[in-house]
Amino acid sequence: MTYIKDLSELLIDATSRKKTIPIWCVQPSSKKINIPYLNDTQKDWLKNREWSQKAKNYALIPDDKGGLDGVVFVPEQMDHNSRTTLSFGQLPPNLPNGNYELVGEYGDENFAVLSWLLGCYKFQNYLSSPTSKTITLKLPKNVDRERSLAQAEAMWMGRDIINTPANHFGPEELETVCRDLAKYHKAKLKVCVGDKLLKENFPLIHAVGKASTRAPRLMNMHWGDKTNPLVTLIGKGICFDTGGLNIKTGNHMLLMKKDMGGAATTLALAHMIMSAQLPIQLRVLIPAAENSIAGNAFRPGDILPSRQGMNVEIGNTDAEGRLVLADALALASEENPEHIMTFATLTGAARVALGADLPAFFCSDDNFSEKVISSSMEWADPVWRLPFWQPYDSLLSSNIADVNHISSGGFAGAITAALFLKHFVPKKTMYSHFDLYGWTPNAKPGRPKGGEPQGARAVFETLERIYAK
Repeated sequence: MTYIKDLSELLIDATSRKKTIPIWCVQPSSKKINIPYLNDTQKDWLKNREWSQKAKNYALIPDDKGGLDGVVFVPEQMDHNSRTTLSFGQLPPNLPNGNYELVGEYGDENFAVLSWLLGCYKFQNYLSSPTSKTITLKLPKNVDRERSLAQAEAMWMGRDIINTPANHFGPEELETVCRDLAKYHKAKLKVCVGDKLLKENFPLIHAVGKASTRAPRLMNMHWGDKTNPLVTLIGKGICFDTGGLNIKTGNHMLLMKKDMGGAATTLALAHMIMSAQLPIQLRVLIPAAENSIAGNAFRPGDILPSRQGMNVEIGNTDAEGRLVLADALALASEENPEHIMTFATLTGAARVALGADLPAFFCSDDNFSEKVISSSMEWADPVWRLPFWQPYDSLLSSNIADVNHISSGGFAGAITAALFLKHFVPKKTMYSHFDLYGWTPNAKPGRPKGGEPQGARAVFETLERIYAK
C-alpha cells in the first residue's frame, strides 16, 4: 500500500479553461432566500422544497433541461479565531461527478481548499467494489497550491495509517512508512529492532513489545541543516494494544488498531514540515510495538529499568504507551533539542474530560501554548490546554522503585501520565505533549468517520509562523 499519495488530480489550475460547475457561496439569511445567482424560478424551486439559507445547508440547482446548473452552499461563517468545522469538506461526498469552482463569499481561500481536499478522503482498501467518483475543484487565484496539497497528503497518509487493520499493519509496516517518508524527503533513518533494543539501551520499548511475534523497534529519522534549531517529534507507535496481562475487554479492544495514532500524527506533521522546507533541524522518533500477551509478557508489579536510569514500577500493563515514550524521550533529550513534542493516544481520562474531538495539550512554555491554541482554532484543528500540575506528581511515588508509571488513584489520569513523561525531559527543554483520540467516531465536514491525525495541522501552522523565513 502506498501511504504518500499524489492528490494533485483533485485540483484544477486557476488558469484552466475547463468548464466548471459553480458552487455559489452565500451568507446565512434568516429571512427570505437571497441568492443573486439564481433566477426567480430557481428561487421558487428552493422555496417550495422548504430549503432554508442557514449555515452548512446546500442545494443542487437544476437547469431548465434537468441538468445541474450549480450548487448553492452556505458556509459556516465563523471568525478565523473560532473555527470548529471544515465546512467545505461536507461537499465532495455529496456532489455528483464534475469539475467545480467556488464563487461568491467563501472567505479564506486556503482554508476552503484544504477543507475540500480533506472532505475528498475515503478509505476503501478492503471493499471488493469501491465507489468511484471523479470530482475536482478549480483553484481560487490566491491559493498556495503546493502547501494545500502537502497538508492534505499528510492528513490522508495519517488517516490511512490509523485506518489500516492491525493484521496488515504492525511495527514492521510502520517502519516501512518511515522509510518511504525518509526516502521521499531525503532524510536519514536508523532503525533498532528486537533484542538489539536491549543492547542499545531501550529496555522499556523492548519490554512492552517482546511478547508479540512482531518485533518491537525504534525509528530514528533526521532531516534538515544541523545549524538550524533542533525540534524533535515523538509518536507513540503501539500498533495494537490488548492491554497486556491487564487485558482489555472486547469493546475496549475493538478500536486498538488506532493506538498508533500518535505515530500517524507525528509522521503527518513531519511530512508537512519537510514539504514546506521549514528552516529547522527535524528529528522524528517512533517507538513501535504491539502490547501482546504471552509467557514472557511484562507484568503488573514488575520493576523495569529505563534508558534514563530510573527504575519504573509497573502499575498496570495497559498503560504501555508512556513506557515506550519514556525511552524515546530520554534519547531525544541527549541531543538537547530546542523543543520536544510527544503525540499519543495515551489516556481514557483525556477523553472523559474533553471528548473525542478535543486533544489534551500540555506545554511547559506559555508563549508557545498560546500560539498553538490560536492556530488550532484558526484552522479548525482544536486542542485544549491542561496543566502539568506538579503537586500531582506525588501520586506517581513508589515504595520500591524510583517512580510508578501510573497514579495511585483514579483522579487526573491525563495529567499524571503527562507528569510521568516529563520525568524524562530536562527542565531547561521546552516540552509539549498531546494526548489525542486519533479517531472521528461520527463523520463531520472534512472529517470522515475513522482515523484522524489530530493536532498535526495546528502544530504545523505554529511552527511555520515561528521558524519560516
